[in-house]
Amino acid sequence: MRVVFLDRDGVINRDSPDYIKGWHEFVFLSGSLDAIARLTRAGLPVIVVTNQSAIFRGLITQEILADMHRRMLRAVADAGGRIFDIRHCPHGPDQACGCRKPAPGMLLSAAADHGIDLAASAMVGDSAKDILCARNAGCGCSILVETGDFASARTKLAHKGIDPDHVAPDLNGAVDWIIHHCGPGENPLP
Repeated sequence: MRVVFLDRDGVINRDSPDYIKGWHEFVFLSGSLDAIARLTRAGLPVIVVTNQSAIFRGLITQEILADMHRRMLRAVADAGGRIFDIRHCPHGPDQACGCRKPAPGMLLSAAADHGIDLAASAMVGDSAKDILCARNAGCGCSILVETGDFASARTKLAHKGIDPDHVAPDLNGAVDWIIHHCGPGENPLP
């Protein structure tokens, strides 16, 4: 199965240096709901992979995060889209875990659980961590969006000599590129 992995904050919703601590702070970026609906109509399952160190920092609980994700799923469905799965890393940046991006753990566990062909899949993110995660997991392509942490991402990636496969203005632009270069999905959604 081929999927599109999406980062959350800065790709689907507005990011905040103070973290997204509840639904009242969760604001969809313009066009992101339509973009997910377009992926759904194209037969490309969407999996959200998100670092959520706000849990480790004690700013939110697992229950608050689950509530935000339930509401996000409902809004996506109301717009005609579907998020197939959501994976999150609750750890802090200094904790030794294999799931915090740029580590590939969330993508690898999703691949093992759902039979995903990572080499045929895409990752869309707004940070250097997202692009590096895609590379570390063996994703076929990585798309950097100009929303969220884009300026910092470009600098960090250039310092490492790494380029994403494509740069798009936003999630809708990324979806345009994925559909044009990768084609529609071959698999019906489970």
